[in-house]
Amino acid sequence: MQLDPEVMRALPVWFTATLLSLTVHEAAHAWVGKLGGDNTAEDQVTLNPAPHAARQPFGMLLVPVASFLLYGGTWMIGFASAPYDPHWAMRFPKRSALMAAAGPLSNFLLAILAGVVIHIGIGSGAWTPGTTALDSTVVLAGDGGSSAFTVFVSVLFSVNVLLGVFNLLPFAPLDGHAVVPLFLNERQTRKWLSFFDDRGAQIFGFMIALVLFTKVAFPVHRVALQLLYWPLS
Repeated sequence: MQLDPEVMRALPVWFTATLLSLTVHEAAHAWVGKLGGDNTAEDQVTLNPAPHAARQPFGMLLVPVASFLLYGGTWMIGFASAPYDPHWAMRFPKRSALMAAAGPLSNFLLAILAGVVIHIGIGSGAWTPGTTALDSTVVLAGDGGSSAFTVFVSVLFSVNVLLGVFNLLPFAPLDGHAVVPLFLNERQTRKWLSFFDDRGAQIFGFMIALVLFTKVAFPVHRVALQLLYWPLS
């Protein structure tokens, strides 16, 4: 297979942004779980990607690189996981739901941070709004080209918007499934969690989430871009 030099040059930038996004996501899960009394993922309360990658090397290292090459440098996916005590989760479903919500919320915070950096770059006159491509949210003023940093910030914004939205879909094994009990009483929570208890139901739920996400991902990204540039219009 012949590798496009442009794709290979972009790979480290995309990978760095994606690895950071996954690391922050899982560290947020672990931190909020620890605050709620579950120390199972205590060693994951870190922004050092090494412990997260050691736990899930396939999802954090191999899948992002392989997906990027497969999609010709336009998309990168990955996954990781933070352990938790299921007995703690059953005893404290609201705390468990907050732990689940922490991951997607951390992604939205990263997207907001990237948006602030983008506005600073535009305000300085160095950057200008770009295209709807995930790695061209912002481009260099003047020639409309890209630098490693504009690509990094663009990917950080785009990936975190999409990662946050995807994980909030209410289907097991995604975080959104475990967030739902925040809005349910105890009896409803037991029924909801038992609905996706079966491994087959989780696989089915994940497939539904993937199909749904393919329908909403790019419309969601376009809306995020409109919100990002709304103050500048």
